Amino acid sequence: MSNDPIADILTRVRNAKDAKHRYVDSELSKARLEIIKILKDQGFIDSFLVDNDNKRMRIFLKYKNRRSVIQGLKRVSKPGLRRYVGHGSIPRVFNGLGIAILSTSQGILDGESARQKNLGGELWCTIW
Repeated sequence: MSNDPIADILTRVRNAKDAKHRYVDSELSKARLEIIKILKDQGFIDSFLVDNDNKRMRIFLKYKNRRSVIQGLKRVSKPGLRRYVGHGSIPRVFNGLGIAILSTSQGILDGESARQKNLGGELWCTIW
C-alpha cells in the first residue's frame, strides 16, 4: 500500500519502460485507472487489463523501434505541496508533444480537454 498512489503508478511505469518490460502490474484504484485511460487515449500505452476480483491491473507499454513512446513522467502536485492551475495557465508539455493530467471538478482530464472546457484544477503530472 502506498501513501501516494499517483506517484506509485508513475514510478512503476517509469521503471518498467527504463527496463524495457512489455507490461507492468499495479493495484487498481479509480485515480490510477483514469490516468491509464488517458494514457491509452493519447497513445502512450498499448492497452491495459483490469482484474476487478483481485483489484489489479496490467498495463502494456508501447514501443516504437525498440524505444519507449513514453520519454518521461513527472509528478507535479505532491501530497506535501499541492499545485493548482487555472485554465489559462495549464502547461503545454513540449509544445503539445506531451500531456498534463489534471483533477478538475468534472473529473480527471488531460490538459487540452481541460483547456477547451475552461477548467482548472490540481495539476497531477506531466508526461512526454
